[in-house]
Amino acid sequence: MWKSFVPVVVNLLLGIPAVVPAFLVWYVLSNGPLAELGWTQREPTENDGMWLWLVFVVPVVGVFGGFWALINLWMRRRLITEAPSYPYPYPYWSLAVTLTLAPYLLGAAFG
Repeated sequence: MWKSFVPVVVNLLLGIPAVVPAFLVWYVLSNGPLAELGWTQREPTENDGMWLWLVFVVPVVGVFGGFWALINLWMRRRLITEAPSYPYPYPYWSLAVTLTLAPYLLGAAFG
């Protein structure tokens, strides 16, 4: 029974440092493509361009995403022996993404 709680706890704990890459992605999207579509407004003091932000965002998201994927692949292989195949074959990954993004979404909702 405890094996099913390990991925939940680990992904919630990984969600705490995931606040940084999630915020960086939102910042780039809200000042770039979403502002061009008129869905958001640009930051008035942002005049350095998007390339500078991409220099920071791509490595941070890449390193965190790689670490997150390796940890979850290892946990899924070691702790979950049977993977349900019906009706949705990969509930582990949707739950892992949701739990990892939960601290960011809660911080955005209540912050």
